[in-house]
Amino acid sequence: MKHATGRRATRSRICLVGAFQAISAAVLLLLFGSMPFAAQPKKHLLVLGEEKGYRHDAVSHAIATIERLGRETGLWTTTIRTDTEVLTKKKLEYNAKNLNNFDAVLFYTGGELEMNAEQKAALLSFVRDDGKGFVGVHSATITFTDWPEYGEMIGGYFDEHPWGTFDAPILVEDPDFPGMKQWPKSFVLKDEIYQIKDFSRGRVRVLMRLDATKLDLSKPRVHRKDLDFAVTWAKMYGKGRVYYSTLGHVEEKLGRSQDPEHVC
Repeated sequence: MKHATGRRATRSRICLVGAFQAISAAVLLLLFGSMPFAAQPKKHLLVLGEEKGYRHDAVSHAIATIERLGRETGLWTTTIRTDTEVLTKKKLEYNAKNLNNFDAVLFYTGGELEMNAEQKAALLSFVRDDGKGFVGVHSATITFTDWPEYGEMIGGYFDEHPWGTFDAPILVEDPDFPGMKQWPKSFVLKDEIYQIKDFSRGRVRVLMRLDATKLDLSKPRVHRKDLDFAVTWAKMYGKGRVYYSTLGHVEEKLGRSQDPEHVC
């Protein structure tokens, strides 16, 4: 009974602190949770918040949340950058870090970032060959849309958001995956959910998806005929691990529904 009460308290706390924090915890458990937390050396996370094109107001909040979670748990340190200089394996001047100093990279980005051929090769190698982690948040799938290898790594590209920001009906498809257990099987969350193209279930492990039976499919920008609207997924890329979540457009984190059992 005590264990069950603890689980309910954990679920309640996750809902109260908000969706982005919960997704962040899932991401970092995925990347850093291969052994008990107490046995782990502190990890080093690089967070890049740079957008070329549409600017998301939530970027600053998202990055601050990631940094605070690492500091409060003591599990990782966060280096925040708004430029791409660090995305290289070449030695940089002074005390500047490069990819060799990090265990994972998180992109809350958009558009065509300024990276040369060496930097692009270094980022792919960091994940694929070095076995490090890559996390994409929201508009990371509107990043490097003319770079097919990036799309292969992250798992797909943005293809409109037919419903805008709405009360999204979400299903947890893979509750056994690390970080998914604290979510109810179905819930409503106010956010902007991307439709994804160049995406295949054969290449990713879908963790959450929209409940297509509760969507307005008459919207003209609904393109997926299979009605498979993935919200979060994980995948391997070579030796490395990749996680993507379309969540994160808005700072408001509590959905609204007539059924309080399905609101987070």
